Amino acid sequence: MRLASVQLNQQALSLLIEADIDFEAFEEFAEPLAKALDCQVRERQWGADRHQWLLDFEGSQLWLNYEFYGDICWISTQNAAEFDVLQYLASLLQPLITQGISAHD
Repeated sequence: MRLASVQLNQQALSLLIEADIDFEAFEEFAEPLAKALDCQVRERQWGADRHQWLLDFEGSQLWLNYEFYGDICWISTQNAAEFDVLQYLASLLQPLITQGISAHD
């Protein structure tokens, strides 16, 4: 799994993840991501254009989201006190960032 970038947004309590993600095979991206972050997958939801997984990181409840039409992926928390968890997870993702990713890499 390779990522193009990660970006924290404190106002939105989210961690934006840019990567080459196939909506139809989201689990092939999301499962290794959850493992790399040492998160447990608690719930999986999906619809016509969106995936949403509930993750648990050491007791913190996080949402992993992917929207097809916007090609946007992010992890969010609903608790402002847990933004530091997102900061820590962003640091874990830094080694996975590469330049010039493509669908065939």
